[in-house]
Amino acid sequence: MIKEKVAILKKLMILFDVAVVSLAFLLAYRLAYYLREGLNPLGSYLVLLPLVVLIWAYFLNFLGLYASFRTKNILDIILIIFQATFFALAIFGSMAYLFKLQDVSRIFITTIFLLGGTLLVLEKILLILFFRFFRKKGFNTRNMLVVGTGKRAEQFIRLLDQHSEWGLRVLGVIDEDEAKINETIEGAKVIGSFRDFAGIIHKNVVDQVVFIVPRGSLDKIQELVYFCETEGITASVAVNMFDLKFSRARQTDLHGFPLVSFESVTDKLWHLLAKRVFDIIFSSLGLLILSPVFLAVSALIKITSAGPVFFRQERSGFNGRKFTLYKFRTMIKDAEEKLHELREKNEMNGPVFKLKNDPRITPIGRFLRKFSVDELPQLWNVLKGDMSIVGPRPPLPQEVEKYDNWQRRRLNMRPGVTCFWQVNGRNKITDFNEWMKLDLEYIDNWSLLLDARILLKTVPVVLLGIGDK
Repeated sequence: MIKEKVAILKKLMILFDVAVVSLAFLLAYRLAYYLREGLNPLGSYLVLLPLVVLIWAYFLNFLGLYASFRTKNILDIILIIFQATFFALAIFGSMAYLFKLQDVSRIFITTIFLLGGTLLVLEKILLILFFRFFRKKGFNTRNMLVVGTGKRAEQFIRLLDQHSEWGLRVLGVIDEDEAKINETIEGAKVIGSFRDFAGIIHKNVVDQVVFIVPRGSLDKIQELVYFCETEGITASVAVNMFDLKFSRARQTDLHGFPLVSFESVTDKLWHLLAKRVFDIIFSSLGLLILSPVFLAVSALIKITSAGPVFFRQERSGFNGRKFTLYKFRTMIKDAEEKLHELREKNEMNGPVFKLKNDPRITPIGRFLRKFSVDELPQLWNVLKGDMSIVGPRPPLPQEVEKYDNWQRRRLNMRPGVTCFWQVNGRNKITDFNEWMKLDLEYIDNWSLLLDARILLKTVPVVLLGIGDK
């Protein structure tokens, strides 16, 4: 998936550059209009815009701007942009001369390329600073567990260390030989053996496991690969020593390092990007439009019961990442402390607690829950990226600790405000395994269309208060 993400980044950069060049074209016309009297209307020049964009994009790509962009330094990028600008201006000027485009102002043409080159440099500098800032803050990083301590494993760890801008962090190394525990491989510590594998996965945030073992050890990692598939963790096997073809396996590479990945989630990256864009737009508009509702509900909660307006609780998100979930408080002030008194009345089997007529719920809280108004603050979680509008509900960390291995795969997707099981039974489902199977069914069949269907089903469930929580 690393290779595919690079391809998407390249396409997005090209789109940004097209937008910047188009903006430069419009600004150049405005500037040339004031500098020269009698300039033709803008509409007569717009036919030239696609040609300008194509010539510029060609030279930017030809000179290698988009190849391993995040591994380039700022000076290299500035040099490429100025070279592309010079060649593009020369080619376009030559074409204007050959085809006798005398109506096109020279001031206009020169301004387009000078202004466009400057704006492209500014855009790329901001983009580099953006990447560095978020990497420094630890955002968008992936934790990798490396299995193997041989020379190829050393080469792989060294490669990641040389390219910190990729955001790939080696959590640790494990090896079949227990005697190697606590040794250091290219700065990465050997934190366990094969028998410690499950415990290491459960106690740490692991996004991907990379198996870099000798050919003779492939049979020994079979159970570990199966374990990753069961729990929904991406497992990659280094295959540069032989040609392997696995069922439902997908080959990719990391800067020339060949891998085979076994993924239990969708690889439709453009669809996932569209989902995230929708989340940002939907949550932003929701927070803005519903702000009067937030104020009214906050006032009602404060007037009718003692305690804070918002209920904050730590939850487990994507691949076990911890985050703070926000809801309107619907229970009495000391509800969490009284939970142990009600454990025996739990109506849901498994690690989750659920009680329809929970005595801790306040009168206004019961109304908020019935119509899911208490969930509205989670729009902030969606905007931050902790959650999505649609996805499996985020569990408590202590619940996750009690999951069976196959149930942990529900953490394989960003949690949501509404989900598959809420529109297919809501409070009627009391079998925890059935709930988990519905979540896994959603993950295995995920698509943008499925999200749309769940959202449409959510509307009547919420408006009619079907299935009181």
